[in-house]
Amino acid sequence: MPHLTVHLPENRLAGNEPDLVTALTEAIVDVYGEWARGLVSIRLAGVPAGRFAQGGEIVDTNVSVTLGVRAGVFDRPDAAHITARLGAALTDAITNVLGEELRAGTMVELVASPQERTFVGVVLAV
Repeated sequence: MPHLTVHLPENRLAGNEPDLVTALTEAIVDVYGEWARGLVSIRLAGVPAGRFAQGGEIVDTNVSVTLGVRAGVFDRPDAAHITARLGAALTDAITNVLGEELRAGTMVELVASPQERTFVGVVLAV
């Protein structure tokens, strides 16, 4: 179940939520396939002005994407290709909606969970 948490400057997010949700969902579907569409879960978190910093300086051009994936993705023979595609697709989705100036400050982190550690409600997700 791909789930994303995206932290980005509030001033860049406001009013762009629908387009960003669509672009992020399409990015995941482009990599995983249509079967994943209904499983994509997105949380957008706007960060107030002055609360993003890089190198000790306040910036408004950083975006942090955490993508939860099943640990098995790293065991596939094509793991390097799949993970590179995910990073590129999510970065492209963000910059296509919010502006190219965010590309250099966009960090995508893949966080893996073993299948036996993922639950939806109180049920083990299979």
